[in-house]
Amino acid sequence: MARVKGGYVTRQRRKKVLKLAKGYFGSKHILYRTANEQVMHSLRYAYNDRRDLKNEMRKLWIARINAAARMNDISYSRLMHGLKLAGITVNRKMLSEIAISDPKGFTGICDKAKKALEK
Repeated sequence: MARVKGGYVTRQRRKKVLKLAKGYFGSKHILYRTANEQVMHSLRYAYNDRRDLKNEMRKLWIARINAAARMNDISYSRLMHGLKLAGITVNRKMLSEIAISDPKGFTGICDKAKKALEK
């Protein structure tokens, strides 16, 4: 059987992995096998963390809305229920931004939610 050398394709693949591993500690940025293992782990962590970031941001928005809502004498859960009953569809990200940048506007939203709860 003829001998097959690694050649261009193998070298390019290994260079690509080592480039991704740049800056890693110890032999993880020098040796191909350890670098490849670490790059695979790192890519998996990055994939998972991109999804976890969405959960973390939602928690932050809810905490901000709750703090602003309590300043207007209503709890977060009652505010959200009141908004649903009033037919106001604003997502949590925008509510959080309104609470920070426009407190008077947020107070108006809270008043509408309270009126909807009274009915």
